[in-house]
Amino acid sequence: MRWSRYFWHTSKEEPSDAEAPSHKLLLKGGFIKQVSAGIYELTPPGLRVLRKIEGVVRKEMDRSGAQEVLLTVLNPAELWKETGRWELYGRELFTLKDRNGREYCLGPTQEEEVTDLVRSFVRSYRQLPVVLYQIQVKFRDEKRPRFGLIRGREFIMKDAYSFDADQFSAMISYESMKFAYERIFKKLRLKTLMVEASVGTIGGISSHEFVVLTDYGEARVAYCEGCGYAGNAEVVKLPKNGEEEEEEKPLMELETPHTDTIEKLSSFLRVPSRKIIKSVLYLVDGSKPILFLIRGDRNVDENKVEAVLGTENFRLAEDKEVRELLKTEKGFIGPFNLPPSVRVYWDNSTYGLKNVVIAFNRPNYHYVNANPRRDFSYGEFVDVCEVEEGDPCPKCGAPLRVSKGLELGHIFLLGTRYSEPMKAFYRDPQGQEKPIVMGCYGIGISRCMSALVEQYHDEKGIKWPTPVAPFELDLICVNTSDPQQREVADKLYLLAEEMGIETIYDDRDESPGFKFADADLCGFPYRLVVGKKVKEGKVELQDRHRGERQDLDIDRAVDELKALIEKDRQTP
Repeated sequence: MRWSRYFWHTSKEEPSDAEAPSHKLLLKGGFIKQVSAGIYELTPPGLRVLRKIEGVVRKEMDRSGAQEVLLTVLNPAELWKETGRWELYGRELFTLKDRNGREYCLGPTQEEEVTDLVRSFVRSYRQLPVVLYQIQVKFRDEKRPRFGLIRGREFIMKDAYSFDADQFSAMISYESMKFAYERIFKKLRLKTLMVEASVGTIGGISSHEFVVLTDYGEARVAYCEGCGYAGNAEVVKLPKNGEEEEEEKPLMELETPHTDTIEKLSSFLRVPSRKIIKSVLYLVDGSKPILFLIRGDRNVDENKVEAVLGTENFRLAEDKEVRELLKTEKGFIGPFNLPPSVRVYWDNSTYGLKNVVIAFNRPNYHYVNANPRRDFSYGEFVDVCEVEEGDPCPKCGAPLRVSKGLELGHIFLLGTRYSEPMKAFYRDPQGQEKPIVMGCYGIGISRCMSALVEQYHDEKGIKWPTPVAPFELDLICVNTSDPQQREVADKLYLLAEEMGIETIYDDRDESPGFKFADADLCGFPYRLVVGKKVKEGKVELQDRHRGERQDLDIDRAVDELKALIEKDRQTP
């Protein structure tokens, strides 16, 4: 492809609203264009990268025995109402009505539709197992779309669904997908970590995520360098503390003015924040009050709260609501004299504490040296504590490491979560009807583009791995007005194309610096520079990843380059 005729437009200016390196570089490199918040167009080079990612995914899915289908974008509400997810999925669901008032949604995931497809045809155990997959556009009304393709409202996803006769067979399908995912990310050159994860609104028995560690990921990942355990922070269980061995001191009621935060209270009383119990009041479904108590030096993980409550429809109580419900102010909420309507949970971090500071629903006052059983009673214990670096590994007890992670793939063992309500049954060898056991498996195809840039870039631009690069070779004619350079460049371009090397030929009438900057920005693995050295029978080969440069004989240049690219294509 000649660059002078190609629809590819780069920019030298920094995008003002982009934070993540991948967002900045994909915009500057002309791979994507924003249409609206969380909605992006892919340009020809961007689509080339996407199609290569799809190709790797499709090859491994086919190899696993999965069969490709194409489901609809527009899903009828009736299917979602069969499983209860029409109401459960929440505000991320894009909904609409047709001219006859019939309700639809734009598919964010398609467990219902694919289950409907299978129940239409599968009647016997002899027709199982089966795995179906598609690569399709998805829609989610994200509250905070950000970081370009990392968190969008419209995105490309590979979603697969397995259907088995029993739990054992379903586990085999699940493990097969794990293996396929490991191969996919290895072939894409993505360094991923498989972690235990929550089933969330998808539901089911268990799930795992495949994440890349990056500061611009929205998941928090905890992992153990000792035993190899890894989990999304929201599923890492933190145990109760042991009983503190400390003599109980007399309970005191102290005036604590202007101490509506843990930091202020800790400073005012000169006690460490771990000796303070803080109370966090939520309202569920707009009106049901739920109080969580947690140690003062820890934070509540609202993903864990969602798991405890079984709903995402909760929010922090506002100042006015705290006053009306508890007759106090934020910062002075405690587990004393509560209305019967308030349900109380104690985080595991509060267990066994002695001589703590705790509020009792009187503004500007706290109890000091409060002790459980003597001064207050525990309620139900739960784990809603945000995992922190150094917390004990749930498997071996060693200190955990905690990093931000970007989820690229998510697999679920669904069990009969969808087949039972949708009556997707089969007849076993004895003729009895049984629900099909399911699994589902997703990969964010467009998100993989961002993940690749996050892992492969420098201060100059992107460094695409060869298997996913828009072009494997950038052939630069330094001076297009020089007849000899032009002749050699034209000859090498035709030869490279003939030998199967994906080549962008930079024949633009621009300065050498402009072309070199674009080459670095756009991330081609190899650059062949046709310049003044043609008079000596040489051209310069530059390796974007290794930073190496070497002069090659013009007659041997394409052959040597072909060998390098073939090696890159094959080496994981």
